[in-house]
Amino acid sequence: MNVVDKIITLEHKESVRVDPDRLSGLYRQLGDKNALDVLCRTVEELAVRLSNCERFWRQRDWAGLRKCAKSLVAISEQIGLMALARVAGDVAHSVDAGDVVATGATLGRLIRVGERSLTAIWDQQDLSV
Repeated sequence: MNVVDKIITLEHKESVRVDPDRLSGLYRQLGDKNALDVLCRTVEELAVRLSNCERFWRQRDWAGLRKCAKSLVAISEQIGLMALARVAGDVAHSVDAGDVVATGATLGRLIRVGERSLTAIWDQQDLSV
């Protein structure tokens, strides 16, 4: 048997969900057009901040990473992306604990959950450019 035959590939699949109550509350409060505008800007801002988190990680800028992760918590909660908010909080906690390995792992998860969350909100709202 060849050693290469024993390699197993693991796939990371993160389950995400948009909180429909938060989203409908946003639409009730702002109206359809304004809520859609807010969602479009928020999706863009979340994408930028996820990218910034990665950059802070590469630069080993722990204060920047923590601040960016905490901002993701607040923004995500506002539009009902609770899994994204929870994982962003986990990144901030691992930075606070000074655990570089845990921070790297939770950041990887944050990026996966972030991408899936943005896709979920985009698909749900049919936010075409």
